[in-house]
Amino acid sequence: MKTLLKILGVIILLAVVYAVIAMLAFSKNYHFEKSVVINAPKEKVWQHVGSLKEYNVWDPFSKADKDIVITYSGAGDKVGDSYHWKGNDKVGEGEQSVKETVPNEKLVTKLHFIKPFEGDAKATFILTPEGNGTKVTWAIDNELNTMMKIMKPMMDMNMKTMFDQGLGDLKKLAEK
Repeated sequence: MKTLLKILGVIILLAVVYAVIAMLAFSKNYHFEKSVVINAPKEKVWQHVGSLKEYNVWDPFSKADKDIVITYSGAGDKVGDSYHWKGNDKVGEGEQSVKETVPNEKLVTKLHFIKPFEGDAKATFILTPEGNGTKVTWAIDNELNTMMKIMKPMMDMNMKTMFDQGLGDLKKLAEK
């Protein structure tokens, strides 16, 4: 029994040490990005990236809830257009709006998360020619609070999984 308590004590101590180091060492500025090369011209890829409505066809986050409710404001491809989503606990609730668009090159959106936590982030999609195809870079930037700093390694793993899935689905759609 004493050995079990010692092991448990060491695990708790390590968790506390990690939390303190994470709070002090990790930056509050969070940036994550992934890229994929799609064998299609950027005009064809843009059809799937340049509109919030088309984005939600391949977006892995909205696919996490088959009963998600999405309400659009505008066509989804102009500055000021937006959508509101409300889903299960995994998807939460929030809004995404177009902040900048350069057709066939760049889309910048603002994400406003309402549930399960309040927060804002910026998502960016950049399309650049690459050989006979198009390189798509998807990035997200936000500010981490103290608790999110502790969870940063898990966030990175989750973002990698979701971005890989989304960019893979985008590649399949755009290469058809």
